[in-house]
Parts: sequence; structure tokens; C-alpha cells
Amino acid sequence: MKQIFTILGLLICLSNSSFAQLGTGLPEKFSRKDSLRGTLSPERANYDVTFYNLDIKIDIENKYISGSNLIQFKVLNSLPVLQFDLFDNLKINSVEWDGKKLEFKREYNAVFVSFPTALTAGTSSSIKIYYEGNPIIAKRAPWDGGFVFKTDKNGKPFVAVACQGTGASLWWPTKDHQSDESDSMAINITSSSNLEEVSNGRLRAKKEIGNGYTRFEWFVSSPINNYDVSVNIADYAHWTDQYKSKVDGENLSLDYYVLKDDLEKAQKQFEQVKPMMDAFEKRFGKYPFYVDGYKLVQTPYLGMEHQSCVAYGNQYKNGYLGFDLSGSGEGKKFDYIIIHESAHEWWGNSITSYDIADMWIHEGFGQYSETVYLEEMYGKESAVKYLNGLKNGVGNKAAIIGPYGVNKEGSGDMYPKGALFLNTLRNYIDNDLVWWDIVASLQKTYRHKNISTEDVMNLMNAKSGKNLKPYFDVYLRQGSLPIFTIELLEQNKSVLVKYSWNNVVDGFVLPINIKLKGSEEIITLSPDKKEVLIPGVNKDQIEVDKSKAYFKLELK
Repeated sequence: MKQIFTILGLLICLSNSSFAQLGTGLPEKFSRKDSLRGTLSPERANYDVTFYNLDIKIDIENKYISGSNLIQFKVLNSLPVLQFDLFDNLKINSVEWDGKKLEFKREYNAVFVSFPTALTAGTSSSIKIYYEGNPIIAKRAPWDGGFVFKTDKNGKPFVAVACQGTGASLWWPTKDHQSDESDSMAINITSSSNLEEVSNGRLRAKKEIGNGYTRFEWFVSSPINNYDVSVNIADYAHWTDQYKSKVDGENLSLDYYVLKDDLEKAQKQFEQVKPMMDAFEKRFGKYPFYVDGYKLVQTPYLGMEHQSCVAYGNQYKNGYLGFDLSGSGEGKKFDYIIIHESAHEWWGNSITSYDIADMWIHEGFGQYSETVYLEEMYGKESAVKYLNGLKNGVGNKAAIIGPYGVNKEGSGDMYPKGALFLNTLRNYIDNDLVWWDIVASLQKTYRHKNISTEDVMNLMNAKSGKNLKPYFDVYLRQGSLPIFTIELLEQNKSVLVKYSWNNVVDGFVLPINIKLKGSEEIITLSPDKKEVLIPGVNKDQIEVDKSKAYFKLELK
């Protein structure tokens, strides 16, 4: 019984609070603080970040950070005042521009910098922020944001940060809106000399600077979400490998960092990486960050999709901490964190939603990617079985698209329901050549770019030749499921099947299959009709196939 309750608890956690700090329902009202974080006001929209140079020291003993961040940007429109973001528990020592200290004011976690004269559209400029303080400590990472200061089995520090949802500005000054990614970034972390520090991108230098500190200089050559920027500090063992792309033969560097006591387990568990790359490159296109490499790094929390530096804490077990979230048995065939978080390199890191309200694009496709891995490794039957098992983890209480402009995501159903929605679309389109072309085209068209729900829908419409808006509206914008109502009436050794769709919008129709028990025959209930007569059967022989679409079945 204990194991059953644990699995149910994990399912509830996934569907209601969700994995990457995603929320537990939508508040009825939003505050000025929410708008400052979630809205692209002129003070944010009028400049575009091109480069960050983050340079900080981490005092582990005192849980204290200090340093600076340089923000280089292009001026898009006249810019008298610029907004960046930094949580108000961190002290700003100064903001410098063109050799001068600028005036600034703080409102909640937003910081407004006034220039002597408005910066001119078409020019480039930069500001440098010096700051320090004790950052937020996460109570339950990764479901809440903040630093994690723990120790390993040997009493050595084990430190990391996770901030998706809460915001990167909880630990460094940044334009904290998903729509603006820096084109590249330098991450310079000074930390304890007897430990290793791992961040995103490539390690360019490691310098002993005295007094027990070492400076680690990392460089990210690709555009990067600010919530993906990571710090990982521990007494790591490190080994390297290479993956040779089956697309064009290019070699991708694989770097693994794990606690030394876990090295043997990790080397075995991480063997899943290469077949995963095969599956994802086949269906999504090449791994988006060859220039920055791929790293899998053990962390003191469960996991996170940090770009080119995936956080791993799944205890070297298949499933989700050893449990199968689908209840189907198929979820024990892979390590949930390796597969799901690495899928975000495509869905979330390369393709990024403009607004956190559209995070279903990250998480729906992320969970669907688990089924892609299963299908490529074990066949379509395995993937379908896993997908349909995920239905037990959906609450169907609130929409999975959230409100725009207030930094609020939709329901945590975006994970399983998002995946089930995609499976429904795949079967409605009913042409796998078209479906996989759609998936690959999304990656090709929006590689290293931002995207919206409308962008996804418009590309799918164009590629499939179908109007998919009713399905986007029903599955993403309303909480409750479409209802397929069916009535079976026996008539002279035949059954009259009456059926209809309810709780839908105009234009929503899905062909539904019924199976005849004891027979190989499958009958498609055409959406163009409302009833069909099936001769030579009784109603006990009729079974509705729910494996190809996600809906609520209502028997009259």
C-alpha cells in the first residue's frame, strides 16, 4: 500500500504542482508585482539583450554571493529608462554606464535605470550592475526556486541553483522575461578551490586566485534562457565521451559530472544518453547545441533542463525516482530525468515560448518526447501504452495555457495532457509522414528562437492542410475534456450506435473507432454522421477505442 500511495502522490505532484516549478492553479487577481515581472513594458521592450557577462563569487559557508553582471544590448526604440530585474533581498551597490554611476529606483523585484539622455534607437550600449547578498534558499527545489546548499555523504559541499518560474533574477541581475535571450554569455564563477564548479557551455579557463578560491570561466556560444543559467559545485568525478550524429556524422562532446561515490552507477545509467540522442535527432533534428556540448551533472535536487548542462538527481533509477508515472510498466524502461530534461534541449531551450503562459510547448512536447524515445527503442505499442497510462495523472480542472503578461503558467496538466493532446493531433492528421515533418519543421523553423501557441498552430495547419484551431481551443484553453457521448440500442440482432460530441467548440470533430470483441473488425464512427447500424452483434461486443485520442467517454 505504501508504494501505491507514493505513486499516487507523485502523480498528483506532477499534475498539480508539476515538475519544473509550475503552479497549482491560477490566482483570480494579479498585482503590480506580477505585471512588472510578466509584461513587456517600454522599459523592457525597447531594448534587446545581446550578451551577458556574469562574474560572481560564491561564499558557500555564508551562503553569500557577490559580483557583477554586464548587460550589452541594442536599443530598439528611444530608451530614457531601462528595466532589469533583481530580487529586492539582494543589494545593488551601483549601476554603471559609460564610466558613470546611474541613478536607479527599485519597485518590488524590478529595477529602473534612468539615463542622462534617452538612448537612441539603432545604437548599442551596456550597463554593469554590482551587487551582493544572501540569495533565496530553495525549500523544495526544483518545485520552488533558489539555491540549494547541501553536503554529500562525505560532508563536502554540494551546491546548485534552480530558478525556473521563480526567476533567474532571484540570484543575478537580468532582463527576466522569457522573450529575450542573450545571443551568447560568459559565466564566471569563483568558488572553493577543493571543489569543481560546472556551468553552461564550454570551460575556457580555470584559475587559482588564492585564499582558497578558484575562478571557473565558462562561455555559452548559443542563445540561452536566463533561467537555464546554472551553477553546480561539488567534489565531482568527471569523464567524457562522444556521440556521433547519425544525421551528418558530426561529433558531439558528452561530459558527465557526478559525485565520486556514484561514479560506477552513473557510468551504467548514463548509457541511455546515446540511444536517446539517436531517437531525438531522428525525429526532431540535430541536437541544437553542438557548439556548447552536452553535459549531464548530478545535483542535490531532482533535475532541471539547464541548457547544455542538464541537472540530474534521479538516484540512478529508471522511472521517476524509481516509479512509473504512467502505471503502465513502460515508464520503468527509461530514466525519466535523463530523457525528459534532455528533451528540453529541443523543446524549451532551442524553441522557447515568448510568455510563460505558453509553457505547454516546453512541457507537453517534453513529455511527448518520452513516448518518442519509447517508440524508437521499443515500438509504437510501448509508446501508446505509456501515453494512455498518463491519463491517470491529469486533473482536467484548469486550462494549460495561462494568462499572458503576468508571469503565470497554466495548469500542471500541461505535462501529461499536453502529450495526450499531441497524440490526439497525430492520429487526427492520420499521416505519420506529415506528423513527423511537422515536428521536425517546428524545430527547423524556430531553432534558437521564441515561439507562441499561435505559431505552433499555424505551422501545423499549413503542413497538415487541416484547421486545428478547434482542437487547440478545446485541449489547451479549457480545463475540462471533450465528451464523446454514445448510446447503444439493440435492434433485431443488430446494434444502432448513436453518438455525438459535447463540451467542444464549433468545428471539433474526431473520428472514433469501435472494436468488436472477438473479432478483428474495427469500425470508424465518422464525424459526418450521428449514428450507424452494426448488424450481427449485441451491445456487449462493442468497445470504444480510447487509445488514439483523449476524451471523456459518456455511455447513455
